[in-house]
Amino acid sequence: MEERNASRANISMSDMIIDQVIPYITDPRDRASVSLVCRSWYDLDALTRKHVTIALCYTVTPARLWRRFKQLESLNLKGKPRASMFNLIPEDWGGYATPWVEEIATSFAGLKFLHFRRMIVTDSDLEVLAKSRGKDLLVLKLDKSLKSLVLEESTIIEKDGEWLHEIALNNTVLEALNFYMTDLSKIRVEDLELIARRCSSLVSVKISDFDILDLMGFFRAAGSLEEFGGGSFNVQPEKYSAVRFPPKLCRLGLTYMGKNEMPIVFPFAAVLRKLDLLYALLDTEDHCLLIQRCPNLEVLETRNVIGDRGLEVLARCCKTLRRLRIERGADEQGMEDEEGVVSQRGLIAVAQGCLELEYVAVYVSDITNASLECFGTHLKNLCDFRLVLLDREERITDLPLDNGVRALLRGCHRLRRFALYLRPGGLTDTGLGYVGQYSQNIRWMLLGYVGGSDAGLLEFSKGCPNLQKLEMRGCCFSEYALAVATSRLKSLRYLWVQGYRASENGHDLLAMVRPFWNIELIPSRRVVVADPLGEAVYHEHPAHILAYYSLAGRRKDFPDTVKPLDPVSFLTS
Repeated sequence: MEERNASRANISMSDMIIDQVIPYITDPRDRASVSLVCRSWYDLDALTRKHVTIALCYTVTPARLWRRFKQLESLNLKGKPRASMFNLIPEDWGGYATPWVEEIATSFAGLKFLHFRRMIVTDSDLEVLAKSRGKDLLVLKLDKSLKSLVLEESTIIEKDGEWLHEIALNNTVLEALNFYMTDLSKIRVEDLELIARRCSSLVSVKISDFDILDLMGFFRAAGSLEEFGGGSFNVQPEKYSAVRFPPKLCRLGLTYMGKNEMPIVFPFAAVLRKLDLLYALLDTEDHCLLIQRCPNLEVLETRNVIGDRGLEVLARCCKTLRRLRIERGADEQGMEDEEGVVSQRGLIAVAQGCLELEYVAVYVSDITNASLECFGTHLKNLCDFRLVLLDREERITDLPLDNGVRALLRGCHRLRRFALYLRPGGLTDTGLGYVGQYSQNIRWMLLGYVGGSDAGLLEFSKGCPNLQKLEMRGCCFSEYALAVATSRLKSLRYLWVQGYRASENGHDLLAMVRPFWNIELIPSRRVVVADPLGEAVYHEHPAHILAYYSLAGRRKDFPDTVKPLDPVSFLTS
């Protein structure tokens, strides 16, 4: 009897302790583990969870999410697969926000932060949100309490600029306004100035095309501004010498800035922590001149026109750099500046000089095993590595990259995200096996044109114990190998494959079937794009496989371009 009472007392004490501790557990993976211990901890997690990210909006129904997490304050919803950003997924695939908006309007009473990503949001959705949650919603990533409005790179059918005028008249707490890289053109600069005057906490503004000279009143009023992106230069360069930016500005991205306008940045370049040059009109020499004036830079985003010489200047001058993103140039094939290519020379310099790097995403024209080994040796803080090998150069000096990839993965223990997009022969089956073996902590991976046969994929699938999302393009694997590999990757929650060896009837995919696992097939299609001369060019998009866990069952809004894999009909046909 005494032992039974002591046991009950211990259980009661344990519940009391976890009752106090669990609200301080914020990592979603830790939360998921805690909720599996016992029913009482599951219930306690449901009562105290404040934030949830849904990686694919069809993995659960809105009502089911609310039934479990009724105290949510923050919800991050993702819709279309990431490949939709590159026009690889049919436009009508899905990702509609309406079912979620309808549930949010009647439930989720405590929701303050809502982030839709790659979802279709209609005017009526916004109207419902404004009427039902306008007084409570702080962030939409719409009424007087709105603090952050982010529309960057969104496709918006513009009626007029009255929406911004209403914000200017009614909002005094706005902190971030972002319609960068959109086609919004009916915005009035007077509304931007009014927002700056009324919102003393405004720290970040990223806009579409406005001549910088027209924004001088806005800059004078925005005394707290720390980040500015957008603008343009449309008159004689000497006229911009009168421009004065806000005193606290430390994150900058000026579009269409050329070498003649660059001197307006020089007076405060030393305090810049972030520099976005993706849409600037600078050559390699201009990059060198500007970067050497930015010793405190932590984030740099630019195009490969920076060249190896620019990266060497970066490595020498910017020792606190944490994030480096180098996109391919818009006219990469016809680049006039022959210095404007990135290769192993620039990467080695960066790896040896910028030891604090946490994120690297780069398009390269040439690459060697030694440069990847250098990353593994020096960049111990690297969490996210993405490399694309361009096809501009026919001869690459050092393929395959098996040993370099192995050294990088072995040396960079903190890697959580990894992308490697090469060309046939860039990574053999042996190298693909290394990727599986040494990706202990990686949760997201993109692989393009890697491996030589099914054997490489099957060897890869013996590792990657924590891999949750896998995306592959241009690989040679069969349906059966994909199905077997997927069944081996125990943590996998999402798979997207474009280009694979299809079987005659799709029966080989049945090895992938499991409870709650949706499989969608998108057939190959012909896409029309315009070449630089404006003539129509036809591109063949290979077939896709999209598979993901879902508690919601098979979704009901399949377009004609998508075929759900139904194991029952396969087995009975």
